[in-house]
Amino acid sequence: MEAVNPTDSASLLAAFGALGVLVVTFAESGLLVVGFFLPGDTLLFPAGVLCAGADGRPPRLVLWQVMLCAAAGAVAGAQVGYLIGRHGGRPLLTRTSSKRVKEGAERAERLLARYGYGKALVIGRFIPMLRSVLHPAAGALGVPLGTFTLWQTVGGVLWSQSLVLVGYALGSSVSHVDDYLLPLVGVIVVLSLMPLLVEAVRSRRARHEDAARGEHTTDDHPGAEGE
Repeated sequence: MEAVNPTDSASLLAAFGALGVLVVTFAESGLLVVGFFLPGDTLLFPAGVLCAGADGRPPRLVLWQVMLCAAAGAVAGAQVGYLIGRHGGRPLLTRTSSKRVKEGAERAERLLARYGYGKALVIGRFIPMLRSVLHPAAGALGVPLGTFTLWQTVGGVLWSQSLVLVGYALGSSVSHVDDYLLPLVGVIVVLSLMPLLVEAVRSRRARHEDAARGEHTTDDHPGAEGE
């Protein structure tokens, strides 16, 4: 038996099927550093494709099993991540040596502050890297348990089921779609990273505007430094 590569969706699906979907969505939704290195979007979409019996071939996975495992893993993983953050607190996020985790925690805090708990927990589900740290960050920041549970469940179900169903729809309607899985997964990754790109551009623009305002203030009060 060939070794299983946990970062490769094809390897995971071939080895574990729907159970692999459950484990990966669970880990990616709340286990911090572990979740950063696991496929989420790039696992759910191919899993949906493999549930479709196109071109006269039988489906390699069972749709209802994949959908159930995806939803259960996403919701349970987020809840565990929240509990980790709630009991570990801010030190858990600030003491980590991972720069990606620290940046993700800062981004999660900004998202929660900007959009409010409900909208942020739903939007954050669709953003790779942020998804793995958002739920522990929510726990560390004191988001109420009931509010968190409601909205992370809504976000988790929407995210997991939509990707599986898109894959299933394409697998059922497009001939030999599995021949194009790699470029399709690439498109999904690019689309899912777009919110991060928009946020980066917006943050850079805000920094430039703040710097420009600071320069104007200094010009308006040239003697301020000598007072």
